[in-house]
Amino acid sequence: MQLGPAVHRIGNDIVAAYLIVQPEGITLVDAGLPGMYADLRRELDAIGRSLDDIRGVVLTHGDSDHVGFAERLRRERGVPVFVHAADADRARGGDKPKTPMGPMRLGPLLGFAAFGIRKGMRPQWLTEVVALDGDSTLDLPGAPRVISMPGHSPGSIAVFSPAVRAVFVGDALTTRHVLTGRTGPGPAPFTDDPSAAIASLAHIADLDADWVLPGHGPAFHGSPATAVRAVREAARA
Repeated sequence: MQLGPAVHRIGNDIVAAYLIVQPEGITLVDAGLPGMYADLRRELDAIGRSLDDIRGVVLTHGDSDHVGFAERLRRERGVPVFVHAADADRARGGDKPKTPMGPMRLGPLLGFAAFGIRKGMRPQWLTEVVALDGDSTLDLPGAPRVISMPGHSPGSIAVFSPAVRAVFVGDALTTRHVLTGRTGPGPAPFTDDPSAAIASLAHIADLDADWVLPGHGPAFHGSPATAVRAVREAARA
């Protein structure tokens, strides 16, 4: 699914990953669920590119529905996988804190479960990662800038690419709550430290971007400031 001239999404509003497409290659942000590998292949075929064009995978955090097929790309294609050092153990299958599920509705919950069954909820955990420590700009297509966003997990990050005027936020916020079906920018479920996650939104609020792209929910076409304001309002409601 093409969102802009150089931004593509694979997956859907339940679980999504993104491609930053540049002449020199492609940066993949997140790797969804394992079965989304086929979606990646189809999207690449549709735009006349190949797996060999992928220069790196940047994970917004180490949860299973973002690690997905990253290890397959690393093992079979030699694609480096970047993750914040604080989430490196999680991306290798390490322990994750148990967080309260909070409110839920049966329909959205079953939809999330059904998509997970279809695409495979069990990732192949990473065996090697390139650990990131602090904010930096990576030498990858689109010059993605890593922005620390602790809260959902200790090593959660946003990825800002000025080249495509988009900020990829993982689960720093959501635009469709996977448990309730609520749409619009709001706090994400399964968050380790909700108050820290809200505080971290200040790190992206002033970015000059046209897209805010979450791991769950529709693409938000608007400024980060507008999205952040909506999340804060939803958190207070």
